[in-house]
Amino acid sequence: MSRTRGFPENGDLVVCTVTNVKNFGAFVTLDEYDDKEGFVHVRDVAAGWVKYIRDFIKENQKVVCKVLGVDPVKGHIDLSLKSVNEHQKRAKVQQWKNEKKAEKLVEIIAEKLSISVDAAYDDFVDSLLEEYETLYEVFENVAADPEDFREEYSGDWVETFIEVAVDNVTPPFVQIDGILELTSKAADGVEHIRAALMKGLEVAEDSNIEITSVGSPRYRIVITADEYKDAEEIMKKVSAAAIDSIVAAGGEGSLKRETK
Repeated sequence: MSRTRGFPENGDLVVCTVTNVKNFGAFVTLDEYDDKEGFVHVRDVAAGWVKYIRDFIKENQKVVCKVLGVDPVKGHIDLSLKSVNEHQKRAKVQQWKNEKKAEKLVEIIAEKLSISVDAAYDDFVDSLLEEYETLYEVFENVAADPEDFREEYSGDWVETFIEVAVDNVTPPFVQIDGILELTSKAADGVEHIRAALMKGLEVAEDSNIEITSVGSPRYRIVITADEYKDAEEIMKKVSAAAIDSIVAAGGEGSLKRETK
């Protein structure tokens, strides 16, 4: 069971287990909130008129719902199934699975340290969650940069935490690419193009970037980074530097994106 306590907030997406389906709506339990009970009114089950509610929702089914309203005093949680699209559903289910995995990893760490899971949360996990949005994010960051974690935290638990994170979690990354077209009619145009590509690599600094020829005058730029926004910023800097360089030398340049 998840260690999340309290109530969700309006607008949150929550993973639920359907417990009882009636003609007027469905009762569910919120898996991440100690199995608190929520209710999905039939009007919020699907868009349009719902003739047979069980065509859309059934007992024991896992569903992702959006929180419409919460009354902590009465314990009422109103939910909507129709307000969650497929992309949101997949992302939320993956996040939920990641958190379940992270909780299992905490159990492994506690066992290795010969302490209880509650003691692990009290000693270091709760403090980590003050710095990160999710428990799985902690493990991802540790797996990606163990040295940074060693510098920031101290205690008998740190090395065990790092060991478990590195052995069980793959650091996240994103990759984007684009086609850079550089042309020059100058007699030494090849040198101008080479210089432009070097300018692009220079501004990338220590970023993970690869530039390869896909047939003159086209060059593929591949950027790998932790987040899309970082990758996009690097792509803008690299392509702008290369294009500015070739234009200054009397040539032409442009960037065409293939995938993001």
